Amino acid sequence: MKIKKEIPVFKGQQLEIVIDGLNHQGEGVGRHEEFTVFVPQALPGDKVIARVISVQKSYARALVEKLLNTSPQRVVAVCEHFGQCGGCQLQHLDYAEQLKYKQRVVYDALKRIGGLDVTVLPTIGMANPWHYRNKAQVPIGMSSGKVQAGFFEKGSHKIVDLNSCHIQHPVNDQVVHIVRKQLQELKIPIYNEKEHRGLVRHIVARTSFATAEVLVTIVTNGRELPQAQKLITALRANINNLVGIVQSINTRRVNVILGEEEKTLWGRPYLIEKIGSLTYRLSPRSFFQVNSQQTEILYQKAKEYAALQGQEIVFDLYCGIGTIALYVADAAAKVVGVEIVEAAVEDAKQNAKLNGISNVEFHAGAAEELVPKLYQQGYKADVVLVDPPRKGCDEKLLKTIASMQPERLVYISCNPATLARDLKYLTAHGFTVVKVQPVDMFPHTAHVECVTLMSKVEK
Repeated sequence: MKIKKEIPVFKGQQLEIVIDGLNHQGEGVGRHEEFTVFVPQALPGDKVIARVISVQKSYARALVEKLLNTSPQRVVAVCEHFGQCGGCQLQHLDYAEQLKYKQRVVYDALKRIGGLDVTVLPTIGMANPWHYRNKAQVPIGMSSGKVQAGFFEKGSHKIVDLNSCHIQHPVNDQVVHIVRKQLQELKIPIYNEKEHRGLVRHIVARTSFATAEVLVTIVTNGRELPQAQKLITALRANINNLVGIVQSINTRRVNVILGEEEKTLWGRPYLIEKIGSLTYRLSPRSFFQVNSQQTEILYQKAKEYAALQGQEIVFDLYCGIGTIALYVADAAAKVVGVEIVEAAVEDAKQNAKLNGISNVEFHAGAAEELVPKLYQQGYKADVVLVDPPRKGCDEKLLKTIASMQPERLVYISCNPATLARDLKYLTAHGFTVVKVQPVDMFPHTAHVECVTLMSKVEK
């Protein structure tokens, strides 16, 4: 009979712990009597007094009460809200160490989940890893009669009222500041998430790094926006290069930020962004990488790995508004894009026209349903590019890709765990991993983007 091992910690217990690692969420990892304890904001080399806040079967979580010894990797976080706001997890870790950490996270996921012992290249970082985000999606709330605008505390829906955000473009901060001030002064009703009452839910500010154009979206729980003209006047008077103000109507009781219906309150409902020599039209619901500077590096790496000679048929799956498809089109015979969001497909077609690119076609539908149909109709890819959401690729899609047997597969991933799972499937079905390149799209957070090249195994 197996003897049940007693858990050696309890909630509320004070522990002295030496931190010897970081988990994939950027939390410090230590041990008490061989039992794993996760400690947010602790770093390898720290010795801490921490109080246990939760206990599970195989691990506990504790919060630092006192720092006894300090890690040589520790730096002073620049943001006054760090530790309270859930937006950043790694501001206290030296940036060069952040890049090494992200390389390790990718390697560990591939080894542990995928069973793959492959070389992961050093993470490509930024020369200036601050103020890089081109879009802010900021929830609005009310506390003690004061309008709050900021990001949620980690693991909660409690808003941290921000003065500024050091990873946002400064203009996005400025937009949030102006709108919050106007909502307060004009007494415009604020949405209450628990009661599903009130009006203004989110501010979405988007700034183009290439053109400096600014697009503002106000998300409301209703069609009418009182005092809209005064809000418009304040934004126009204070924001340079403002090109449009849009109202997004979202009356559903959901965590999805934007609604299905939009009204243009002023100007035009899109801004212009550029990656390399290409121009993209971004509307409020357009998906676009939030780090414009690193996006060009990411796409250039994907294009390099695709190694196109001009004769290839390329599939770009989960293509969004056509950003990657258009980026590689000049080196391919034809690019076929597939995307589930119909509005994004329309944007992709418009972006192709905007750039005078004719050797692309875009199809609306779920990749796992549409790609098998296209394959049955005779479509075949020499090179496949995939850039799925965090949940990774559906197995039905992976099966079709394996059946197509493209010469090369370039997989862009924002989640090392699902990347590892999918690579495990593909290596069992005729492909081998050639290169794995992490790119730091999200400095000071635990997130990492990755470009992987796979090639067909010759039989």
